Amino acid sequence: MQDSSVIETSQDNAVDLPLLSRLRQMIVTGAVLPGDLLAETALAQEFSVSRTPIREALKQLEREGLVEVRSRVGTFVRKPTQREINEMFALKESFEGLAAGLMARRGPVPELEHLKDNVEQSQLAVKRGDTEAYSRLVHDFHSTLVAGADNRKLSEHYDLLMNQLAYQRIVSQTLSQPGRLQNSASEHQAIIDAICSKDPLAAELVMRRHVAASSQLATIAAFKDDKAPKG
Repeated sequence: MQDSSVIETSQDNAVDLPLLSRLRQMIVTGAVLPGDLLAETALAQEFSVSRTPIREALKQLEREGLVEVRSRVGTFVRKPTQREINEMFALKESFEGLAAGLMARRGPVPELEHLKDNVEQSQLAVKRGDTEAYSRLVHDFHSTLVAGADNRKLSEHYDLLMNQLAYQRIVSQTLSQPGRLQNSASEHQAIIDAICSKDPLAAELVMRRHVAASSQLATIAAFKDDKAPKG
C-alpha cells in the first residue's frame, strides 16, 4: 500500500505531503508574498529536511501555479496577472453559485447549521472590529458552503482554484476597504436565507452577487497595492 504521506511525481520522485501542505499554506495565507524568493537551502533549514524534498515540493507548487522558477535565479512566489485573477473570480462565482444552489436542494443538512453558527460568530467579530477573526470565518463560510453541496468533483476543482487565487490573502486585503466588514456579514446572512428558502435559483443568484462584490473590491485592493511605495 502506498504511503498516504507522499505522492509520486511524473519523475517517480516522492513528494512529502505534510511538507507540501505547509509550504502551500505559507503562500495562500500570505506568510510569504508574491515576488518573495523561496530559497531551497533556507527552507531546508527551517523545516529540518534535506533540499531534495523541498525541491520536489516546489516542483509540485509550480505545477499548481503558485510559484515560478526563474532560470539561474531561483524559485519565487508567483503573482497572478490581473487577467488571471479576473478569470479565477469568474470561476469562483460559478463554483460557489452552483454550490449554493445544490445546497438549497438538499434541505436541512449539518453544513447549514454550521453556516448559521458561522454568521453569528461573524456578527460578533464585526461588532468587535476583529478583522483577523472575521477573515478566518470567511474562509470557513465558503469552504463549508462548498462541502454542503456534496459534490466531490466540485470540491476538488474548488480547492485547486482557491490555492491558485491565494484567497485568504485577498480576503485580508478586501476587508480593509471601508464598510466591507459589515456588508460581507450581511451578504452571508442573505445567502443563508436563500438556501433556507429551498430556492436553488435564488440561492445561486445571491451567492454570485456576493462573489462579484468581492471580485470588484479585490481589483481595487490589488490596484492600491501596486501603487503603494515599496521598501
